[in-house]
Amino acid sequence: MDRLIEVNNLRKQFRSGKNLSAKKEFFYAVDDVSFFIGRREILGLVGESGCGKTTCGKLILRIFPPTSGTIYFDGHEITSLTKKELLPVRKRMTIIYQDPFASLDPRMSVGSAIAEPMKVHKTVPRKDMRDRVKELLRKVELSPNIMSRYPHEFSGGQRQRIGIARALATNPEFIVADEAVSALDVSIQAQIINLLQGLQKEFGLTVLFISHDLSVIKHISDRVAVMYLGKIVETALHRDLFSTPKHPYTKALLSAIPLPDPNLREKDTILLGDVPSLLNPSSGCRFHPRCHYAKDICRKEEPQLIESSVNHHVACHLFSAI
Repeated sequence: MDRLIEVNNLRKQFRSGKNLSAKKEFFYAVDDVSFFIGRREILGLVGESGCGKTTCGKLILRIFPPTSGTIYFDGHEITSLTKKELLPVRKRMTIIYQDPFASLDPRMSVGSAIAEPMKVHKTVPRKDMRDRVKELLRKVELSPNIMSRYPHEFSGGQRQRIGIARALATNPEFIVADEAVSALDVSIQAQIINLLQGLQKEFGLTVLFISHDLSVIKHISDRVAVMYLGKIVETALHRDLFSTPKHPYTKALLSAIPLPDPNLREKDTILLGDVPSLLNPSSGCRFHPRCHYAKDICRKEEPQLIESSVNHHVACHLFSAI
């Protein structure tokens, strides 16, 4: 597969504490993560809140500088590029934020918000910007007549469409969709997902689609990566992950999808306890305190992400001996 994005042993460390007088404690929000995204592919990244999904996306976009590891975009390493060196790369990658209410500047009109990336990256001559903004609004199924209006005049779904139009302004090749539909009503979610799928095919986009909702991931992704406490625990083709999940955590996430008859759910797929703190992660496998299948080796040794079957990787001692 032709890879547009490749991430190797990526780590990001943060300091905890809300003020400088607090005790210095550090934790890894992303810890030794490796994966790739094929050109024109949608990779779904799923996991519970706080597992490091959004941080991972922002590291790839270099919104956050990585603590260690390497990031390749279109075959070129971008890990250590300066802001000036990153500028031509940034116009080829962008992000759709989770909150359509916070991601748009309330002081800027719709037309100005969409045109701003074009001005920064000089992708469109100024005389053509107005026509380009109108074209993008049509692409996201909004009327060009709204250009002079402001974000507070629109619903959440309309604002997210405006955010998508802005993300497309520089003709990017790669988009991080960070919980792009989680703040919307269910009916609107379906419309935005269908819109994103159509635009992805039309423009040949590569997408990292971040979500905690497996039902959304199932609908939109080509491949899926499952993340737990800063680590990738399973990756597989969409159909394989949903038909034959292997990691106990993936099985537990799938079991959380509502069923018509709750008695059909297997008891050993229900998660135990709460998510541990990243400040003091468990030794060995990070999931073992909540796992029904945990053994002594799980408490002592961290499992490696191995290929248990074709294009299906899992980090679990249940499969390490296969």
